[in-house]
Amino acid sequence: MKIRSILLGMGLVVSLAACAPKDADVEKAIAEKLGNDPDITVTVHEGVATITGTCDDEAYKKNIEKSVRAVKGVKSVVNTCELARANQEPAAATVVINSDADLDKSVSKLVKDYEGVSATVVGGIVTLSGEIKRDKLQPLMQSLQELHPKQVDNKLIIK
Repeated sequence: MKIRSILLGMGLVVSLAACAPKDADVEKAIAEKLGNDPDITVTVHEGVATITGTCDDEAYKKNIEKSVRAVKGVKSVVNTCELARANQEPAAATVVINSDADLDKSVSKLVKDYEGVSATVVGGIVTLSGEIKRDKLQPLMQSLQELHPKQVDNKLIIK
C-alpha cells in the first residue's frame, strides 16, 4: 500500500513538472507580446524573466515589466533596463591651464636650475631656448609638463 502511494505521488510530481512551460517557450511568448523590440532583451531561467536593454522612460520600463509578468510561466521578473539619456554628451576631462603670470614664475624657478636654458611664456605656450645636456632634457620636459602649459615649444640645442 505504501509503495502504491509513493508511486502515485511521484507520478503526480512528474506530470506537474512536465506541464510547466519550458523557459524557451516562455521567452518566445514574451518576444511575441513585446513585438521583438531591438532595444529590449528578455531571458528566462527557471521561470525568472530578466529584462535588459534601454527604455525610453520610466513609464515604458514599468509597462515592459508588467507585460512580461503577465506571460504564463513567468514566476518573477528582474528588470535591469536602463533609461535612455537624450543626446547627452560625455563630460570632457578638465584641463587646467595656468595663467601666463603664474606659469612664467613657475617656469623661471624651474629653468634656473638648468644652466644655459632660458624660457619665455606667451599665451600659455612655453618656448625653450639655449643649450642643454641630453641627460637633463627629459627631467626638464617632465617638470614643465607638470605645470600644465598649453604647449611646450622646444628650441633647445642638445649637447
